[in-house]
Amino acid sequence: MNELSMGTLLLVIVVLTIMSAYFAGSETAMMALNRYRLRHLSNEGHRGARKANRLLQRPDRLLGVILIWNNIVIILAASFATEVSRRLLGDAVGPIVGAVPFTFYMLIFAEVTPKTVAAARPETFGFPSAYILQPLLQISRPLVLFVNWISNLMAMPLIARAEEKSETLSVAELKTVLNEHTTIPRDHQDMIVGILDLENATVEDIMVPRAEIAGIDINDDTATIIEAIESSQHTRLPVYREHIDDVVGILHLRRASRFTSRETFSKAALVRETEEPYFVPMSTSLHTQLFNFRRRKRRIGLVVDEYGEIQGMATMEDILEEIVGEFTTDFTADLGEIHRQNDGSYVINGSVLVRDVNRALGWDLPTTGPRTMNGLVLEYLEAFPDGQVGVRIGRYAIETARITDNVIRTVKVTQLPGDAP
Repeated sequence: MNELSMGTLLLVIVVLTIMSAYFAGSETAMMALNRYRLRHLSNEGHRGARKANRLLQRPDRLLGVILIWNNIVIILAASFATEVSRRLLGDAVGPIVGAVPFTFYMLIFAEVTPKTVAAARPETFGFPSAYILQPLLQISRPLVLFVNWISNLMAMPLIARAEEKSETLSVAELKTVLNEHTTIPRDHQDMIVGILDLENATVEDIMVPRAEIAGIDINDDTATIIEAIESSQHTRLPVYREHIDDVVGILHLRRASRFTSRETFSKAALVRETEEPYFVPMSTSLHTQLFNFRRRKRRIGLVVDEYGEIQGMATMEDILEEIVGEFTTDFTADLGEIHRQNDGSYVINGSVLVRDVNRALGWDLPTTGPRTMNGLVLEYLEAFPDGQVGVRIGRYAIETARITDNVIRTVKVTQLPGDAP
């Protein structure tokens, strides 16, 4: 080293700095690679991704080869820097004084800068690095295995106490990925999230309440029954005697043309055309019920509670709307049950489901308790109001607008600012 000129020493230090920067950047880039995208690119035939994926199968060996070579380079660079300092400042103080600027020099140019660039562009830095790191691993395999053996032996107690790391994603994590780290169109994202949310909702959340079930009372007179069939906006109707708990069957209106002629109509013919009712426990998750509908080749089910009493009705379309949004062709739905006011508030029918309000307006009213706006207000009041009242639920001020027959028919809801007291 004494025979080398000052210019040669400085050139060697620069070259070693570049090598150290490469190893430092490679470490950050390889660890920052998106594992799922990496596997996708590997399956698509990307050579750099394949090599990087192969190296990351054993991260201990990858880190071993990077750190071994990086430390060798840093030690060499420090040796040459010490010789430069000795020549400039003398043998006594040169090595000591020169260590401070050399440390800052290496920190900036061989550590922070390359790692910052590599973290920002891991694929640009990591994939080409895999072509160099793989042969270096082969060359230094005995040393890498020896170092890994010692380090793994020392780390074993700590690893044993740590929770096993899994690369599988939970539903919540997958939602975060879909919402923040994908280029999928928003509508498609909402559909995928809707599928994931089926596990968190039950049949009770989407069913038509018992009081709103449209059906045919077989005990009505012939004219009333025919009128109900001809004016129905649904393709299937439950047929019952006096009340819905005494259900006879489900009538598909396509079959009704066979007996709707007033001259040939008979209730016996109507009952013969019905199919056996299908009952669904109200606690069944939508994910499970969707498969049950498909397996049984049914599109409608009567929802029953733990005592076997009918509480509502759920259809295949109701579940699909949880995924794709509203697609009903019922013209009565166009009338709307949520009305925006000039002051920014909304007048909402009390029978509207809280889930539907949240979906329509992007709100976050609580959905873990009552299903309707009427039930939500009553739960917070804990008593039926004697007159018009108001209640604050989270960021929403709710006022009763119309109350009849012990039911809150209409409410006025105002979303308060985020910093409202």
